[in-house]
Amino acid sequence: MITVSRYTPALKPQWDAFVREARNSTFLFFRDYMDYHADRFEDCSWIARKGNRTVALLPANITDDAVIHSHQGLTYGGWILPSGHVNGEDVLEIFSSAIDVWQSEGIASLDYKTLPHIYHRLPSQEDEYALFRLGARLTECNLSSAIKLNASQWGYNKLRKRALATASRLDFSIREYNDAAPLIELTASCLRERHDTTPVHTVAEMQRLKDTFPDNIRFWILEYDNAPQAAVCIYDTGAVAHAQYIATTPLGRELNLLTPLFDRLITETYADRAYFDFGTSNENHGLHLNTGLLRQKSSFGATGVAYNRYLLQL
Repeated sequence: MITVSRYTPALKPQWDAFVREARNSTFLFFRDYMDYHADRFEDCSWIARKGNRTVALLPANITDDAVIHSHQGLTYGGWILPSGHVNGEDVLEIFSSAIDVWQSEGIASLDYKTLPHIYHRLPSQEDEYALFRLGARLTECNLSSAIKLNASQWGYNKLRKRALATASRLDFSIREYNDAAPLIELTASCLRERHDTTPVHTVAEMQRLKDTFPDNIRFWILEYDNAPQAAVCIYDTGAVAHAQYIATTPLGRELNLLTPLFDRLITETYADRAYFDFGTSNENHGLHLNTGLLRQKSSFGATGVAYNRYLLQL
């Protein structure tokens, strides 16, 4: 029999140990990452057990409208599963037990983000099958673009190759920064100029995350004409290198300096990863596709990965 109960801070060591060995987890699910914005989200994470053995974790928060969200502070989420001994039938039972608890606590619905398949260490889509069985509704589908780095079929298109050849004649340098300020400041300027918005993270938040996960979060900046012109933050899960922030100056865009920056990361720095993920190209819950941004990512040889979200009424 599977039981489901709330996570408490006293269980942090057990939580992190499970995340470390799970078949569908990334460093974003460690409590030190989830809890950095605990002031913004009321944690409502869950632990499923079979007897004394933990069989699943659900990173989550709750809002005043009695909705449990597969954590709103994370790009993706869902039930985290162990390397073995949990199958589709078990996940159905995990959901069933959780629903009984949630209904007894007056929870109205579950807003559930799945983990895209490229982040799975082993295939782990039992949750999407269970959601289908339970009548959940697909509410959002964002399209990301990723390169499968060990595939022989991928490669840059002609325009990207030409841009790389042109940029290679410039006297630029690419270096790693440990200070978050140049990255966030360049990103803020770019977002303000082009989209009238701001970065998700402040400099202090990004620095805290970088200091906590120095091997997973790295800042890369291309400098030209004695100044930063292009920057990207890479979230490295070990299997996937994900571009979290991408920013350029007007000069960087004019000279197409993202091309040599990404080329260095794709062909050298992260060449031994399974995937390089450029992130999504959507707005309005996936209903709007930024085709210009998509074309830019596709020109590197990236193809589509769906980031799905479901609503389950309880």
